[in-house]
Amino acid sequence: MKVIIIEDEPLAANKLERQLIDLEPHIEILGKLESIKQAVEWLKRNHADLIFLDVHLSDGVSFKIFEKVHVNTPIIFTTAYDQYAIDAFKLNSLDYLLKPVKKSDLERALSKYKSMTNTSLEEPPIDFQALLEAMKSQQKDFKERFMVYTGKDQIKSIGIEEVAYFYAEGKYAYLIDKTGRQYVIDSSLDKLVNELDPKMFFRINRQFIVGYHAIKNMYAWTKSRVKLELEPFTKKEVVVSVERSPDFKRWLN
Repeated sequence: MKVIIIEDEPLAANKLERQLIDLEPHIEILGKLESIKQAVEWLKRNHADLIFLDVHLSDGVSFKIFEKVHVNTPIIFTTAYDQYAIDAFKLNSLDYLLKPVKKSDLERALSKYKSMTNTSLEEPPIDFQALLEAMKSQQKDFKERFMVYTGKDQIKSIGIEEVAYFYAEGKYAYLIDKTGRQYVIDSSLDKLVNELDPKMFFRINRQFIVGYHAIKNMYAWTKSRVKLELEPFTKKEVVVSVERSPDFKRWLN
């Protein structure tokens, strides 16, 4: 069985790979891709027996892959969606796995795939539009862009995909983009934490809200806390508070 994993969270991709090898020692992991762009380029030139596909990738909803390349490979979705949209996933995919992926659920999905291949049944076509509509119908609208001043009279719009992290100091809150540029924003961290997608951003202490992709390295710290090294680099000490450490570890998983 040749498998491709399309997942933008390295920890989740590595965990899924280990689980697959444990369950199927002879499985061949052809690769782990992190974005729509990488997936499209790979699928144009290669073929897998089975695809594990995360719904949300770093550059958008993964369904966009199939607008750019035709794929008739069975798909098992991995998703953080809990209740809503689950019926749509049941109807429109070989199977789905809720994150964090349990080994027992993965084993069930693999058995379903084997049963399909052994009986020569074809997987019904996936209605990606139905999946999108199911998610949109109950998905909270999170903040997508920020208006900031770049000079005395100049204004710039920054998309959420450009944001690395936020921090507060004194009376002001700042946005740090992925190039390292800093902007004052007309908001507070208390307000921001309710406007940002909790899958992508986490408030680690009173001073910082960090984006998942801004975390370069993590180190064990005192009292079971975690110290972070962010990208872009900051000279400020970035440590997850004691009270937020358990939730932060669950967020990472």
